[in-house]
Amino acid sequence: MNQSAVSTASAAQVPAPGRPEKLRLGDVLVQQRLISQEQLQQTLDLQRQTGKKMGRLLIETGLITEELLANGLARQLRIPFVNLKTFPFRTDVIKLLPEAAARRFRALVLEDKGDTLLVAVADPLDLFAFDELTRILKRSIMMAAVPESQLAMAFDRLYRRTEEISGLARALEKDLGDTVDFGELTASVGTEGAPVVRLLQSVFEDAIQVGASDVHIEPQETSLQIRVRVDGVLQTQTEADKRIGAPLAQRLKLMAGLDISEKRLPQDGRFSVRLRDLTIDVRLSTLPTTYGESAVMRLLKQGSGMKRLDNIGMPADILKRFREVLGRSSGLVLVTGPTGSGKTTTLYAALAEVNAAELKVITVEDPVEYRLPGLTQVQVNEKIELTFAKVLRSCLRQDPDVILVGEMRDEETAEIGLRAAITGHLVLSTLHTRDAISTPFRLLDMGVPPFMVATSLQAVIAQRLLRLICTDCAQTHEASPQEQSWLSSMISTGESVKSMRGRGCSSCNGTGYAGRQGVYEMLEMDAVLTQAASRSDPAAFMKLARERMQGRTMASHALELVRQGRTSLAEALRIGFDVEDADDDVSLS
Repeated sequence: MNQSAVSTASAAQVPAPGRPEKLRLGDVLVQQRLISQEQLQQTLDLQRQTGKKMGRLLIETGLITEELLANGLARQLRIPFVNLKTFPFRTDVIKLLPEAAARRFRALVLEDKGDTLLVAVADPLDLFAFDELTRILKRSIMMAAVPESQLAMAFDRLYRRTEEISGLARALEKDLGDTVDFGELTASVGTEGAPVVRLLQSVFEDAIQVGASDVHIEPQETSLQIRVRVDGVLQTQTEADKRIGAPLAQRLKLMAGLDISEKRLPQDGRFSVRLRDLTIDVRLSTLPTTYGESAVMRLLKQGSGMKRLDNIGMPADILKRFREVLGRSSGLVLVTGPTGSGKTTTLYAALAEVNAAELKVITVEDPVEYRLPGLTQVQVNEKIELTFAKVLRSCLRQDPDVILVGEMRDEETAEIGLRAAITGHLVLSTLHTRDAISTPFRLLDMGVPPFMVATSLQAVIAQRLLRLICTDCAQTHEASPQEQSWLSSMISTGESVKSMRGRGCSSCNGTGYAGRQGVYEMLEMDAVLTQAASRSDPAAFMKLARERMQGRTMASHALELVRQGRTSLAEALRIGFDVEDADDDVSLS
């Protein structure tokens, strides 16, 4: 057992496994001097009024923390206290207790000692739970105290649906036999008990449970691979027989209203699923490959809450300048970066700043990712030729003050957006470029006249998402030669930077990272830059732009997060190399 994760009041006094004696929580905490007799009486009075449990009331009123509560109980009962954030779990031991029972009795099996199981519980004084766990596990059990919030997080982490997904995939494989009868499959897709439906449901539930942004179903030569993207990194859910790929793709197409007979061309669609009281919008993309159709689904939670500019991680100086630009009545503001870099989140946070009662705001999107009151939001539909350009033309006749264009995909959309910016509208949009400096040249490369770019473009925000170090397993890190070389190019001579990294633990599934944050840079167009852009002089423009952005680039922002111990040098280096290479791609037609 990991000694840093487990502690006892006195190891020599830990009793043999047995049913705990009946104690009152309040008396235990008073005896441990964690609360006073007066505080106990106040909490008892509150308990009679609310009917809530004593422990929950003590935590809610701030009299005690979960960690102190669990530690106090561990000392009184002479049982271990376990920190689940750093405990080295074993899947085979965890699965000795079914998920339903684990959640019901708030318990996890931590160690198998042969005749005895060490079981972590939120309430070691719950005798009913002790008796039921003993009956279910059919072994003697020894309790360990843990904070309840750690248990809740551990359930979602540890009871992954990987085995269930693999089992359903095998069941579907048996149902299909050696040949696939697509006629029968099509007729049965409405049956909720069909293996293909249960398999997809489990895939979605597992993806939501781990906070995945995408699900990839990929046919290989000998197998079907199902993976999920968590914090920007793909993790394998399961590998199954490749024969189930076609039924899965067909079922997804039916859900999205696509043509199930068309397997030679890519298709895009969307549908919604309801799981765990959440409504998930799913964007489906299918692509014909050598071994079958690949399906990728982007998962978007409805009602998950829109972020404000204050809490997306934008540096204070950029935030101040960005707000000044948003206060203008006209011009084009672009947010750039690759797919999945958080551009839409930034745009909607910007919209929240300008969505005043006296302004008409129209959005043109594919799809509409956030639904906001007071906005006129339009969904693009290529099937009926309701394109970005066509909707944008109509928008201008709706007397808007602010227009959000989901993406400038082509010359026509870009030109209409720039004309709208010239004629007194504030236009917000996204573009796929690697940094802020190259953005004007991307517009020129699309065929937009230089004078329109120079007179309309007000500012460019470029961004990336980088992973943050898991706080539960962070440790100091010695920079590699490559990392040291990059650091030397970024910092002044004589300065030293202490770097951290995550070693990997149960909290972060062994990755060393938990969560992501944006890194940003902003290029604001002024008279000199505008003149350089209108002359179509890349060298002069880039020289001027670099001077203005010195020390305020995405790489600089990433380095600042390294200094703060929030991200690793490896992540900052990835961002640094990505944007440094962008200059090589800047060219004019």
